[in-house]
Amino acid sequence: MKKNSCISLVLIFIFSLSAQAQTKKWSLEECVNYAIQNNITIKQTELDTKTALIDKKGAIGNFLPSLNANASHSWNIGLNQDITTGLLQNQTTQFTSAGASVGIDIYKGLQNQNTLRKANLSIVAAKYQLLKIQEDIALNVANAFLQVLFNKENLKVQNEQRSINEKQLSRSEELVKAGTIPRGDLLDVKATLASDNQKVITAENALLISKLSLAQLLQLKDFENFDVVDDTMAKDENNILSQTPVTIYDKAKENRTDLKIAETNLEIAQKNLAIAKGGFQPTLQGFYNFSSRISYADIPLRDVNGAIIGTQSPPPFFDQFNTNKGQSFGAQLSIPIFNGFSARNNVERSKVNLEKSKIAVEQQILDLQRNVYTAFTDAKGALKAHESALVALESRQESYNYAKEKFDVGLMNSFDLNQSQTLLSNAQSDVLRSKYDYIFKIKILEFYFGIPIIKN
Repeated sequence: MKKNSCISLVLIFIFSLSAQAQTKKWSLEECVNYAIQNNITIKQTELDTKTALIDKKGAIGNFLPSLNANASHSWNIGLNQDITTGLLQNQTTQFTSAGASVGIDIYKGLQNQNTLRKANLSIVAAKYQLLKIQEDIALNVANAFLQVLFNKENLKVQNEQRSINEKQLSRSEELVKAGTIPRGDLLDVKATLASDNQKVITAENALLISKLSLAQLLQLKDFENFDVVDDTMAKDENNILSQTPVTIYDKAKENRTDLKIAETNLEIAQKNLAIAKGGFQPTLQGFYNFSSRISYADIPLRDVNGAIIGTQSPPPFFDQFNTNKGQSFGAQLSIPIFNGFSARNNVERSKVNLEKSKIAVEQQILDLQRNVYTAFTDAKGALKAHESALVALESRQESYNYAKEKFDVGLMNSFDLNQSQTLLSNAQSDVLRSKYDYIFKIKILEFYFGIPIIKN
């Protein structure tokens, strides 16, 4: 019995976990965080940041000395000059040579320093670009999230309308039997109910598509079981509309990533110009070279007249290496005089790019000002539209209730009742549409003011 009881408890626990997993509803914060961690575009931008870090390592490497080593072993057959004795002999010889060289830039027109500064700025620009992509993804997720909420509420409204018309159909059948309304009105109610069924199906499909769009934005595959929480209210939690457009614009100039990217690119363009101008300046390099050689040929022995009287084996390997070693060091000065206008063209090209970057900053400031004022106007307009929609809905609801009372006592036909119901349905749709339009536009305005989409 105890064993069976334990098994039952385990099964119940597993089932409860499975049920919780299937019924999990995602909040906006969860959706945004998940998208930032898994979105493909963000992952690609993170790789750009890693590339900028690698470029910085290369810029630091320019300050370090270069060290190179070389070695070779060769066979010479025929009349050759012995590299050790300097005499021509018809022989087959082997010899080994080895060497090493060290070089370091002493002065290079400050190009190395400016390249490092540019690399540091490129890292900053890459991080700003990553932040911009994350902000864009957050806005897209918020928009898709609100679209799901809108479609869920719209489906609820359509189901309620269908439920009302189902009750109206039952009531109409009773009124027809009582002779209060003609049978034609009953047929109109049936037609209206059929239309409601179509609207419900359309609303269900719209909800499914919106869930699919949000799930794809999050890189989720199981979108059919994907759902979101229903906790978003149409209100200005941060009272952002109490701010003036000028205040929001000033705040946006401090926080907007787009402007920071443009300003950083301007600094990068300035460093590129400094690097290009460094091409006009002389360069000074220090160097040190070491070399040695070893011969494997027998050394001829000669008498006083120069005749060969015998040979002897070559000295040991390390003895030759030590005897034949040589060193050289010094400094090399290079002064650019004419290089086919290469340096001049690089400077001119950098100046053009610098002017482009300055214009890009100015354009970004203008765009930011226009976007802030547009977002502020849109948010206030959306609030007024939502308030008007609520007033219209209240009036349409009262009008429909009055029309229904008249229909129930035979003082109104089904066509006029359907017209009133259609106006009510349109008013409900207008309230939903204006509600989520207002929420999203408030989010955009808060975004410009520096308030993040989610609060970590």
